[in-house]
Amino acid sequence: MDLKRKPSLSFWQIWNMSFGFLGIQFGFALQNANVSRIFQTLGGDVDRLAVYWLAAPVTGLIVQPIIGYYSDKTWGKLGRRRPYFLIGAILASIALLVMPNSPTLWVAVGTLWIMDASINISMEPFRAFVGDNLPSEQRTKGFAMQSFFIGTGAVVASVLPYVMAEWLGISNVAAEGEKLPPTVKLSFYIGGAIFFLAVLWTVLRSREYSPEELEAFEKDKIAENPNVSFKMKSAKELIAVFIRNGIIFVIAGLALSYFIFTKGLEKELYILGGGLTLFGVLMFLSWLLSKAGKDKNGFVEIVVDLLNMPKTMKQLAIVQFFSWFALFAMWIYTTSAVTSHVYGTSDTTSELFNEGANWVGVLFGVYNGFAAVIAFLLPVFAKITSRKTTHAISLILGGVGLISIFFIKEPNLLIISMLGVGIAWASILSMPYAILTGSLPAKKMGIYMGIFNFFIVIPQILAASILGFLLRHFFNKDAIWALVAGGVSMLIAALTVVLVDDVDSPKKL
Repeated sequence: MDLKRKPSLSFWQIWNMSFGFLGIQFGFALQNANVSRIFQTLGGDVDRLAVYWLAAPVTGLIVQPIIGYYSDKTWGKLGRRRPYFLIGAILASIALLVMPNSPTLWVAVGTLWIMDASINISMEPFRAFVGDNLPSEQRTKGFAMQSFFIGTGAVVASVLPYVMAEWLGISNVAAEGEKLPPTVKLSFYIGGAIFFLAVLWTVLRSREYSPEELEAFEKDKIAENPNVSFKMKSAKELIAVFIRNGIIFVIAGLALSYFIFTKGLEKELYILGGGLTLFGVLMFLSWLLSKAGKDKNGFVEIVVDLLNMPKTMKQLAIVQFFSWFALFAMWIYTTSAVTSHVYGTSDTTSELFNEGANWVGVLFGVYNGFAAVIAFLLPVFAKITSRKTTHAISLILGGVGLISIFFIKEPNLLIISMLGVGIAWASILSMPYAILTGSLPAKKMGIYMGIFNFFIVIPQILAASILGFLLRHFFNKDAIWALVAGGVSMLIAALTVVLVDDVDSPKKL
């Protein structure tokens, strides 16, 4: 093949390469809508839910850059990204079968860790897959297609327990000697099968460009638009930065940990101090390895790439931080907030609590379903305005939607709140990636998509560390305030979009 520029793909080619996200989001939606419920049913305290959920973001923080790094360097019969799609799908499907049968709280927490690691193995290369295969003018459409499948999968997965209970007459109360009702268990079993089959469709029905073809496309892209050229400092050139960052982060982490200890604050806050200290230690380790000439390994290369992030990626990192803090607050606390603030109960064994928890599943289905519809309209709006304008407006609507839950007492009216969240969700899943991809070198698409996940994971870890503390000490364990905080965070994210330089926006070419 002798092509100077990536050819445009047909609708059905983009459909096939994105179809696996239907299964991936099926797994995520079951996790998001039901895992807090499982934790509470197994005896987990409401104000400790965020700590139990830490497994998910920590796993993503570790797994995604590693998978990205190795997928950049992989080429075989299944291509570059597809082997990781398939391995992750097999492992995640098994975890989905195990989760609803967890006998104790800590088995459920451990299963969540395994499940999230497996989902991340499948998901991480999908973002790079779009960047690998689509030209700039089709990337927004490609990520929008992923948003459509994410929304569609999440709708079905979120409402499954409700549909089984209300339409099919399956019991929504656990049988004697059981922890969870049949509606929840069957939902996870169905999810495991759909996850595997959807990813298998993409593996079998998609193709990938070879490393040589991608390199040729890259040269042509830089020739057309010098704004997307990439300058990388080597590990040896970054030694001073390793030392400086190591000193700053170790001191900050130890000082924060000491403050938490002397004030007798909650133990989960040590996650923040420990995280800062660990990052500083990793900087020092990078310095020592580089100084010794041992910088040709995955660990140092990932750290070097982190410090060489393109300017656009740094700007988007701020937007992502506030966006995902809001989302994580919503996923953790919506069940507790709605059952207590709207339904007026905290008794996890009551029919009223289970009715409220099922309605949360419906609400999650609403925002994901609306996101699936809106996904196809966002590229049109972005073409009329810009990708940045589209994303900012979407985040504003999402923030207002979350805050509005505080003022609502009628369950059906919560659907209106979720429409705003759905618009934001569709945009979060597409616009940042469409903007980011054009600023990245093709040969490092996977690793940078993995590093970009840091700015999804870090705010989740922060939310898991401080939201429970804030609820206990300032809001009398009232979960609705976590949703208000999430809404404010999403509004801040909208303001920070103006800082982003969309270097290869179709409007600039």
